[in-house]
Amino acid sequence: MTNSPRSHGRKSISATARPRELITPTPRLVGAWTAKVITLLPQAFPGILGESLTGRALQDGLWALETIDLRLFGEGKHRNVDDTPAGGGAGMVLRADVMGRAIEQAQTGTPSGWPLIYLSPRGKRLDQAMVQGLSEAPGATLICGRFEGLDERVIQHYDIQEVSLGDFVMTGGEIAAQALIDATVRLLPGVLGNAESALEESHSNGLLEHPQYTRPAEWMGREIPSILTSGDHAKVAKWRREMSEKITADRRPDLWAAHQTAQKAK
Repeated sequence: MTNSPRSHGRKSISATARPRELITPTPRLVGAWTAKVITLLPQAFPGILGESLTGRALQDGLWALETIDLRLFGEGKHRNVDDTPAGGGAGMVLRADVMGRAIEQAQTGTPSGWPLIYLSPRGKRLDQAMVQGLSEAPGATLICGRFEGLDERVIQHYDIQEVSLGDFVMTGGEIAAQALIDATVRLLPGVLGNAESALEESHSNGLLEHPQYTRPAEWMGREIPSILTSGDHAKVAKWRREMSEKITADRRPDLWAAHQTAQKAK
């Protein structure tokens, strides 16, 4: 007999066959954005995600975290998860059958179109538009790579999206997964104290953020630009816009070119 999920107010409770160490100890609000992470290092989570705004939101049930220990799906007595590369070469490759079983469990019960992402240095570079789209989905399943990577057949079979933090290589996908989750969770309703702050940040409108200042009014002989203390909100907004454009043009000509193209298309 299958136990169907029961609703207790705003919190959702359902039966699960997962080992207890995979069950998050925090409350989960019905419909909360959920990150499912397939990893060989479940103890690495929540990590930094359990601190500050994301940690508070996790405790409040605004989002949920599930770790799926890849080792539990390993082969044989030693639960092997990898093997030598076909054709020879250095390192080890995560096995297709092992990862396939983990993915099947992770995706059980998820709605159609639930994102399945493999953190990989050859993937599409993570950007603000991507995390904005993920924040509008019900959740995502993230695969943390290790060793020389994942058997290509798994990527093709499940039509997995590969995502990279940038043009460099890390020892595993756990840090990248936490970065992606952090960037996404902070866009969820109720996570940031001031929702408008997300609208003014770097990349939110295609530009880098303008300079920020606060007290003291003078520090080491450097003063806050007088326009920011003028009380003229229109002039402040204009100054910030001009500074954003200048910084973007100077530091990221690629973003500046894309921004100009987008403006011309309007």
